[in-house]
Amino acid sequence: MITPSHDLPMTRQAKVLGISRGAVYYKARPVPPRDLAIMRRIDELHLERPFAGGRMLRDMLNREGVSIGRRHVASLMKRMGIAAIYRRPNTSKPAPGHKIYPYLLRGTKIDRPDQVWATDITYIPMARGFVYLVAVVDWFSRRVLSHRVSISMEADFCIEALEEAIGRHGKPAIFNSDQGSQFTSEGFTGVLLSNEIAISMDGKGAWRDNVFVERLWKSIKYEEVYLRAYDTVDEARTALGRYLDFYNRLRPHSSLDRRTPDEAYFGASPLAVAA
Repeated sequence: MITPSHDLPMTRQAKVLGISRGAVYYKARPVPPRDLAIMRRIDELHLERPFAGGRMLRDMLNREGVSIGRRHVASLMKRMGIAAIYRRPNTSKPAPGHKIYPYLLRGTKIDRPDQVWATDITYIPMARGFVYLVAVVDWFSRRVLSHRVSISMEADFCIEALEEAIGRHGKPAIFNSDQGSQFTSEGFTGVLLSNEIAISMDGKGAWRDNVFVERLWKSIKYEEVYLRAYDTVDEARTALGRYLDFYNRLRPHSSLDRRTPDEAYFGASPLAVAA
């Protein structure tokens, strides 16, 4: 967006785009190895104790011999895009200009594919650094319809995943997400509105509203991510794609009568899907 060779001065370009001039010249510093190790451990603790906030995580880390303060923990959690999850009053403000939509699934019986899709973002640790993974999931069958890996939390890779899911599978009646700025952005909601898809958003901090995606993250991390140490973003992207293919085609779910997500989504027997 900012072009150094443009006729307009950099300061003028920043003003037109409504961003800080300092942000134009800022160059991100690499995360220290110690912080990366702590972020990996915070991710593991958050997966097991999603209700734990900065103070509790600090205490847990201190008991494990990690010297760290609450503010440092909070900064790392913000970088990772995670927060303590529990039901509380919605006192936070959405991103400027972003509309928050009501939760539409309470009391709704979900009994068929493409009735409800859901999405979320999770933090993926690597050997050196980290990436973010977004997935679009069919709520009924648990099938991952599309996914994207990104080095940043911008909305673009979420929009790409959404557009791919719609392009390959049609469209759902309802699309559910949390209130993250990526999903409340005009770019993301615009794709849903233009396809006449009803938009549903979780209550603030109400992790149970999107519990099936949370379960997907747990499977991915314990069955794939925590068993490896990706050296590059490309390696992470390839390995995650391979795992999600296994998850869809070959991994049976007890909640699906031991069918795979593919079998539940396509309504076929294991033999037919294999064929």
